[in-house]
Amino acid sequence: MGSFDTEPEHIAIGGDGAVLAEKRGHVLLVTLNRPEARNAVNRAVTVGVGEALDYAEDTTDVWCVIITGAGDRAFCAGADLKAAAAGELGGDDERLRRWGFAGYVTHHVSKPTIAAVNGFALGGGTEITLASDLAVAADSATFGLPEVKRGIFAGAGGAFRLPRQIPDKIAMEVMLTGEPLSAHRARELGLVNQVVPLDDLLPAAFALADRILANAPVAVQVTKRIAKGITDGKVAAEEADWARSAAEGAHLMTTQDAREGMRAFAEKRQPRWEGK
Repeated sequence: MGSFDTEPEHIAIGGDGAVLAEKRGHVLLVTLNRPEARNAVNRAVTVGVGEALDYAEDTTDVWCVIITGAGDRAFCAGADLKAAAAGELGGDDERLRRWGFAGYVTHHVSKPTIAAVNGFALGGGTEITLASDLAVAADSATFGLPEVKRGIFAGAGGAFRLPRQIPDKIAMEVMLTGEPLSAHRARELGLVNQVVPLDDLLPAAFALADRILANAPVAVQVTKRIAKGITDGKVAAEEADWARSAAEGAHLMTTQDAREGMRAFAEKRQPRWEGK
């Protein structure tokens, strides 16, 4: 019997139900649970995912993590714009700053992570995939970083992680045009490991996890830390990238084009760019 068929044990985490966590054997399944909002990330999602990953890291009986989205339409639509405008995604909670977007993108755990991408994953959904060690996608999934179409940029790691995970010129095309990638194209480029029908998504993700679980867990964790450059929960090689993203992002948000992009999105019209 594989992990997928094991009776789930529900794990108590924060987030007021916006994230569900259940342990099946040695696998922790983390589900973004806002299908009515295409699983967009607000403070509750950030807290829930962050606490689930902390649980996984601190629990010797968890050897692998799978992250997915509720429903069949969206894995994650990125940041909840209302929550972001209200400052909910940062604030004075030191944990949220340390964990990064969705409680995930700078939350460097030793346990292997698998993204099970069940649908729309543009923007923040792609950045969660980039932050995962492995990924399985439904054949209906779409990936991409369309932020430039809104006058902003992929500030949750996408702007520097995508060119390191797929060929540089293809990554630049994806980021500078904002055009999406199909699941099969993402597989061809190496962004995901497998593409399967939606009904087979979680079984395939658990099957991949079971192949990892066949190995010595501590050896797997050491291997991941070395491969990713993780020391004390941090990746020193990315520190300059995050600092550059913060500085460039702060400047970008002062520009007229950034304000126009957000207005045009809210008003459901084409933006009128001025280049300033």
